Amino acid sequence: MTDLPRLVRRRSAISGWGVYAGQTIEEDARIVEYKGELVSQAEAWNREQRYLPRQRIWIFNINGRWARDAAFGGNIARYVNHACSPNCYTDIVGRTIWILAARRIREGEELTYDYNTEGAAGIQCRCRPRCRRII
Repeated sequence: MTDLPRLVRRRSAISGWGVYAGQTIEEDARIVEYKGELVSQAEAWNREQRYLPRQRIWIFNINGRWARDAAFGGNIARYVNHACSPNCYTDIVGRTIWILAARRIREGEELTYDYNTEGAAGIQCRCRPRCRRII
């Protein structure tokens, strides 16, 4: 496997912290694994009820049985923000979650992917001015 690209965490205009490309990233390249404690969906739901009032989404659903909680054992991937027109996408391989480049990403560009929450989190999207989506 090739080395993963350099990433930088800094303040984001979208929300809180963001993750930025430390170098150019080619389309479809693996960028970072989304790490976190593997928990059951029941436990994930309980934890999410604590996170959502703080406007945080740290639970990533793997399937109907499992999820990853980036608040425990997470890495820089937990700071990749949501966007309605993202430059990244996710791929789940077994219980491993990868964030990949949806297109060529320039050095310094903020990384984003669509959280696909279907409004369940009840958080106003801030990916661009006047975005009306609820994530």
